[in-house]
Amino acid sequence: MNATPTDELLDERAWSKLRWRCRRGLLENDLFIERFFAKHASDLTVRQAQALGVLMDLSDNDLLDLLLARKSPEGDLARDDITNVLGMLRTARPSVSDA
Repeated sequence: MNATPTDELLDERAWSKLRWRCRRGLLENDLFIERFFAKHASDLTVRQAQALGVLMDLSDNDLLDLLLARKSPEGDLARDDITNVLGMLRTARPSVSDA
């Protein structure tokens, strides 16, 4: 079994598990994540899903700071895959009327 993340599309079961894992306590984070899934669900790769999982390990406030670009990814988060997914989440930014 290959432990390296791949660019294969995420299968339905893995997508469903990821979706469940991405539920957050802050409405603002949920809005970003819902729009992200609406836009990228059909073309999400295993590599992107794993990067999103790393972001979901953050506290709600730390995640929101990254989503709003108040902070930049540092340390273990300063990886290309995480930066890529963070960019995808940021482009799915909710409008003021959504909050």
